[in-house]
Amino acid sequence: MGLTEKGFGKDHLLEMQKIIDAEKSDLFDELAHVAYALEPLTRKERADRAMALISTHFNARQQVFLDFVLSHYVAQGVDELDQAKLRPLLLLKYHDSITDAVADLGKPEAIGKVFCSFQRYLYEEEA
Repeated sequence: MGLTEKGFGKDHLLEMQKIIDAEKSDLFDELAHVAYALEPLTRKERADRAMALISTHFNARQQVFLDFVLSHYVAQGVDELDQAKLRPLLLLKYHDSITDAVADLGKPEAIGKVFCSFQRYLYEEEA
């Protein structure tokens, strides 16, 4: 059962972010703060930590695209990481040309894999 089914819809979660002064954090940090009293990281802090890991796991072209994605995550929020956002982000980054995105990043399946797989580094614990 999800949070919405338990009475915690998006509006409730946004209000909770305001209450705990975590408006620049994402849902993961908000819930970790409430459940475990962990200090929330901002999306910027989380993105910066992830980029350090991304730089060792993805090639230079992929890193440029992922940096672009993370800039949208920082500015707009965690919804930018939804699979449905991949195409709009590619169109924005590559000036309305999926052909250019494919030429730069590889086959669509590979692009999808990069988009999904990098997200784990946002939430990975520091070693």
